Amino acid sequence: MSLHRGGDVRFRISDSGLGSECRSLSCEVAGLVTDPGVVTALVLVGLLAFVAFAYVRDAKSCCRRERRRVLDERDAFEEFADRVSGLDSSPVNATGSTFDGSVIGTQHAESVGGPGDVRVRNVLDTYRDTVMSLPHYTEEYDESVVESLAAELGPDTTTSLASNGTLSPALQSALIGRSRQAARARASLADAIDTELDELTDAETTLTNIDRQRTRLNEHLEGVSHGGRTDASIDVWERMGALEDRCDTAAADRQASLRDPPLVLEDGNGADAPRFTGYLYEPMEGPQYPVLASIASLAERIRADRDRLARRIAGSEEYVSH
Repeated sequence: MSLHRGGDVRFRISDSGLGSECRSLSCEVAGLVTDPGVVTALVLVGLLAFVAFAYVRDAKSCCRRERRRVLDERDAFEEFADRVSGLDSSPVNATGSTFDGSVIGTQHAESVGGPGDVRVRNVLDTYRDTVMSLPHYTEEYDESVVESLAAELGPDTTTSLASNGTLSPALQSALIGRSRQAARARASLADAIDTELDELTDAETTLTNIDRQRTRLNEHLEGVSHGGRTDASIDVWERMGALEDRCDTAAADRQASLRDPPLVLEDGNGADAPRFTGYLYEPMEGPQYPVLASIASLAERIRADRDRLARRIAGSEEYVSH
């Protein structure tokens, strides 16, 4: 999806993701479950745990990749602003109008870049050599220089270039100001992604600790002599309940974070854009809410452990270590 900002410079969200081919760690590991040779060589529950935690690892990789692209765009807009500030603008009396942020003239923006003032060509060449030169830019947005300039800095800028046929001091100032605003917007987005990365790391640490304690409780029960198994099973069953409560707390914390994202995105008309997590994770293979999916998977394993313990305590069947 693309969120065109126009003159007020909002974030643009690209349509491209990881493509239809499965490339994520969780997708690759999930494929192992269908391989009979692998299933016979691995403990299934351990593999499922790895798949669940792979959701969070995939999310972290996705965030790091997006953050790098956002920072590259920030730097490109800063460079464009710096280079435009060094261009020679036309004398004030050489143009019949000033740039006040509104659409000027009657020519279409598509006519920008034709034969005419070298100052206009310098602006377009500078934009092509900075913003449009980013490796991911053409692939994701598939726009001409004029289309991209209008989408990023406002259609009135390209219309003014076309109608005036030159780079006036007022238009030069507007291009510089809006480019720096676009750079600041990217910096804010990168900060928000950093916040999400911190939350993903905290969630991964919490879930890993809970799962490690779950494993140790099961291993402890295996080492208890047969005569003390019933009392030990009751104790482990209660401790497993405490671990399930920790999962509930982690889920509530994550849901609260989702309701209050580090950044609220808007589309070009001022309406709400897809949620911040949707912007980050919709292109990713796997669940759109990787942390909640991982919590749910771990909680399900804990409940399965408790159910087996309850049956053992009731004497309905032998306890099988999980």
